[in-house]
Amino acid sequence: MVFRIVVLAKQVPDPEVPPSQFKVDESTNSVIPPNGVPPVVNGFDLNAVEAALRLRDSGLDIEITVLSVGSEFAMDAMKKPLAMGADRLVLVDDPLLSQIDSAATVKVLSAAIAKDGPFDLILGGRQASDWDQAHVIIGLAEVLGLPLVSLIQKLELDDDLVTLQRVIPDGYQVISARCPLVLTVTNELGEPRYPNLRGIMQASRKQAEIFTLEDVGLSDTDIIPKLEIKKLYIPESNREVQLIEGEDEADSGKKLALRLHEEKLI
Repeated sequence: MVFRIVVLAKQVPDPEVPPSQFKVDESTNSVIPPNGVPPVVNGFDLNAVEAALRLRDSGLDIEITVLSVGSEFAMDAMKKPLAMGADRLVLVDDPLLSQIDSAATVKVLSAAIAKDGPFDLILGGRQASDWDQAHVIIGLAEVLGLPLVSLIQKLELDDDLVTLQRVIPDGYQVISARCPLVLTVTNELGEPRYPNLRGIMQASRKQAEIFTLEDVGLSDTDIIPKLEIKKLYIPESNREVQLIEGEDEADSGKKLALRLHEEKLI
């Protein structure tokens, strides 16, 4: 029997874009996509793809599906998990999904999983690099009524029993849980593998399976935002820098200490 894993992956603006190219349209409270810079798959979600691939590398019979919700997908970016070794790419692609909040994302993902499942294991990154909220996976586990373990850095599978290492501030916990199960994977897992030429060629021949909102049984009234953005803007920086100079390092240190004392910082 094939063990089915679904990995949730979000298309995000490239986090390596220089700050000077990051712009916001305050009239619509939205981020303006930088010209000439294509979006990418959220890096934390690629950690989750890598976790699924490592389970399959251990010799298990596993099918890996990558699922994403949104609109105007850049297929070159979204096919990267396929080039890494995932089996399927499923997209819920609809113009109505361009500006949805976390609650609506959870609703659409749960509907897509119900349509395309069942899955034995649901994986996602610890958070998305655009909003850094980490709401979606937690909300999805709640809606699906499944147990959730977060911040996983290592996992092993034996039948339907998963043994996990969960990152905590002073080390890690070892947890065992039965599938079906929802996990968030952290970057402590290690770098995702780089797609090789064979994987890239295979991914180029695969077609994404595309659903609309209607295909998963939802309408525009089902994705009305619960979160209202009042104002989105780039904060202005008014910091001033004062250089403390002395005759030598000891003198500079003494003057710095006196200045900090004057400011009541020490």
